[in-house]
Amino acid sequence: MDGRGETNGPKDAPAIEADDAVDQRLGETVRLLRQRAGLSIQDVATKTGLSNGMISQLERARAMPSIRTLRLLSIALDVPISYFFETTDPADVQRYIVRKNSRRLLRLTASGVVKEALTPADQGQLELYELTLNPGASSGTDFLQHTGEKAGYILSGSLRLWLDNQAHLLEAGDSFRFPSIVPHMFDNPTQQAARVIWVTTPRQTDSPAG
Repeated sequence: MDGRGETNGPKDAPAIEADDAVDQRLGETVRLLRQRAGLSIQDVATKTGLSNGMISQLERARAMPSIRTLRLLSIALDVPISYFFETTDPADVQRYIVRKNSRRLLRLTASGVVKEALTPADQGQLELYELTLNPGASSGTDFLQHTGEKAGYILSGSLRLWLDNQAHLLEAGDSFRFPSIVPHMFDNPTQQAARVIWVTTPRQTDSPAG
């Protein structure tokens, strides 16, 4: 798969079961979105540049995607990446406000990344997230390019941000902004978890460039 494995120690049984449930839900979401779009696995593979086997494994929860893979899938399936987030209790959903305990989550267990949506589910002109990166976590092994802009602020820990093949090690208090068309990726090369506020503008007409 194109995401890096977690570098944490062995997990207990409840944690493994929870991760399995997350993997299963994400795989079912990909399959249902593909079927709703009337696409075959081959169609999605062609649109994303991923292999047939990778798409099949994702749908059967045999592999976990990286952030880059989810971005490619969102483009191919013509949905915002927020479609892959875990849903919250409808009673807790408000139009303009997101309470701390009602954040929608995206847990990429293989990549070591937890992405929490800080903006409401309705699509707007920007999306705000809090990212938690475990030691060794990354966005994937390949660079990503698409339309729009990205910006962020390091709350704690360290983030290594790669922009057009140049690495920038950012510490708590540092911030950034760049056009998303610049080839980019990120990781946490330290032994401490990192927390990052991440801002992005929704895609317009993306091409699944790497």
